[in-house]
Amino acid sequence: MNILVVTTFNNKLEAAYAHRFRATYNWPFQLQVYNEDTGMYAQIPELKEFVDRNKDRHKFTSYEEKNNDFRTDGVRFSYKVYAYTEAILQASNAYNGIICIDADSVFYKPIDGDWISKNIHREDCMMTHLGRPSYSECGFLYFNMSHPETKNYARAMREMYNKDLIYKEKEQHDSYIWDVVRKRFEAKGVKNHNIGDNKEGHVQARSVLGPIYDHTKGNRKLSGKSPEARV
Repeated sequence: MNILVVTTFNNKLEAAYAHRFRATYNWPFQLQVYNEDTGMYAQIPELKEFVDRNKDRHKFTSYEEKNNDFRTDGVRFSYKVYAYTEAILQASNAYNGIICIDADSVFYKPIDGDWISKNIHREDCMMTHLGRPSYSECGFLYFNMSHPETKNYARAMREMYNKDLIYKEKEQHDSYIWDVVRKRFEAKGVKNHNIGDNKEGHVQARSVLGPIYDHTKGNRKLSGKSPEARV
């Protein structure tokens, strides 16, 4: 299988933790990095327009408040959405699938196309996600590029931001918005593959991905390893 892996971060985050991503990445798939400090605005003008319109929508008095109130911070997570949808919309027909993965990931066990075919890719499914009761874990998303609705899904996600529609939803972080749009497609009959266990907490660590890499999300990124890690 021909797979593209996509991630995004800025220079500050690379120094803080994304350097571990670069140092440990061992999958045999092409890696595309969107750097939020070098050319991303020029490449995706709609992103800059969204940020400029909404950067002052929420005022946080401290880093702790901003970190704890992530559910309403649409701008903070918009970079990921624009990067991932750009990759999907611009991808050539040569790709079977696109993996979108957070930059606070640390890689351990290599995988290949056969592993993806067995565990992640489903011909009749548009995407693969890690389901939880509240909202899916979007640190890992997989898109089947041969599915007829995949690019339509990316366009629908982009529209949520281009038209500021995320602010009509209960929460504005990307995990919540990915789910909102995914459920709309499922209501029309689109199938998706859930590799989560539909329980709260660190669902990635408990999934088939757990022995492969560690998603050091939240405060876990300070140490570079999750207590829940199976690697």
